[in-house]
Amino acid sequence: MFLQLQLHHHHHHLPTPLIHRNNRFSPQHSFLSSNLFLPFSYSSPSPCSFSTTLSTSHTSHLCLRPSSTSVDSAVITDEPPVRLVAIVGHGAVSPLNSASWEQVMLHTAKRLKWVDEGYELLVFTDECIRSNEQIATRLQSELLKADILVIVAVTNKEAVNWIKINTKTIENVICFDSSPDLKNKLGGYDIHNEVKGSIFGNFLGSSELDKTKDSYEVVQTVSEAWDRRSSDDIRFCLLLLINAYIRPVPILKNLRAKGFSTLNCMLKNCGKQVLNCLLDPNCRKALQCLNKCSPVDQVCNYRCIASYESENLEAFSLCVLQKNNCLELEAEVPTKPYVPPMVQFRGQNLSHETAEDLFVGWLGSLQWSWRVVAGQNPAYDQFPCQYQLFYRGKAKGSFWYEPVFQVKTFEGEMVWRRRRYRVKRGKIQGTFYFSVLDNGVVSNEFWTIVDVADDLSWGLFHYHGAARAAGQSYTGAVLVSPDGAFPDESERTKVIAALDKCEIKEWELFFVDNCSCIDPPLGTPEGSSLHAVVQIDDPKWKHV
Repeated sequence: MFLQLQLHHHHHHLPTPLIHRNNRFSPQHSFLSSNLFLPFSYSSPSPCSFSTTLSTSHTSHLCLRPSSTSVDSAVITDEPPVRLVAIVGHGAVSPLNSASWEQVMLHTAKRLKWVDEGYELLVFTDECIRSNEQIATRLQSELLKADILVIVAVTNKEAVNWIKINTKTIENVICFDSSPDLKNKLGGYDIHNEVKGSIFGNFLGSSELDKTKDSYEVVQTVSEAWDRRSSDDIRFCLLLLINAYIRPVPILKNLRAKGFSTLNCMLKNCGKQVLNCLLDPNCRKALQCLNKCSPVDQVCNYRCIASYESENLEAFSLCVLQKNNCLELEAEVPTKPYVPPMVQFRGQNLSHETAEDLFVGWLGSLQWSWRVVAGQNPAYDQFPCQYQLFYRGKAKGSFWYEPVFQVKTFEGEMVWRRRRYRVKRGKIQGTFYFSVLDNGVVSNEFWTIVDVADDLSWGLFHYHGAARAAGQSYTGAVLVSPDGAFPDESERTKVIAALDKCEIKEWELFFVDNCSCIDPPLGTPEGSSLHAVVQIDDPKWKHV
């Protein structure tokens, strides 16, 4: 949704694929630099669970009732499947709003399918190893075929010993929050976890260090991403490992820099903009700030942009990225997971006019259309005090969206930011195309009105988006209400059902801090208009 810029060489870089199962790839090295990044009902399982999505419409399971499945416009190739196995500690709680690690990894298995139908992640609990001989035997069989083993929150001694005995032939083993007796191994080489405070440690021995230099850099990137504790970053960790050790992951191709051709393009076409940025203290601070962020830390990167945005930074990005595509990046708006729009409102079939009115929401009765309660995009939903303004423009048929939000700059100052999106109707009622120029880069998005309560006490909007020139695609959703508070408990079932239509779990949401929102820069342009058919007038919200 937003431009994220990384211009300088960073100490963590991402290699191209190191090892292919058929050894078609030899180790290569590509620095991750000069990059731009763009902010991209559960049935409780039994103690022993095993699950994987085997096809676009079928879920195979043991000890677990299957959850609903929906598959993205994932890549379907003739390549053999990439087989991942996850062993998680039974009952272990994740940092994702206290969801169990089992829930998180099962959901991750589904989300991997959205990227590539050939990515198969099987999820087992360590309880099965100890108490269910049938599943333990099945796990042994799957481990013999596994390309990557992911171990999460396993500390039970019996389970640890079983894993050590039964995983010796797997070339790629990664451990998170687990017993120190379990070793990490990538590309067939052990990675020792002896550094306190990190899931990975230093390599031992100079010859091993030489052989596994690229692996160490992958480890650093994976470690940083895992520590950000979001469902997006957990999936990203697994994609990084697939990309580095099994086969290239197409959506990660933009993480590999183009080298001197980028610099040549910048100097040839954008010399003035580069110089102006370097001479502007704010623009220079933005670049310095970005250089301190991990290239894949979306939250850090966009906070730099929002903290130090300026006309010179916008001109720099517009020239380098949007006009000249110096980084030679491409990205398309995702089409999956498919999210159906609502079809009726207050008992009537949804029309384009009514759908626009639902976006307009409370504007007129209140000074804003909606306030954001929570969202599923960590790069944006970190920001406090998010207001949405939807309105019809002065020109016939025009419709606009302006989000207003706060940013805490790196100097500790709270500042307001505002963006302006052009909105056009989609073919199906309740769907829309959005476009925005954000800090010099155009983002195009496809929005869906998933559900809105009849009394407009809450709504859920989903989006797919991409910034072609920044090489990033993304998805997300926003839960909104008139006052920014979570809907009443009586509406909870409906809210969860709406999230399910988006393939989003409640524990994936990031809640917006709406506690101290003083003097937001609201208001709409002169000549704009609001509702066409829906009447909005509820006295209980008059004093919000």
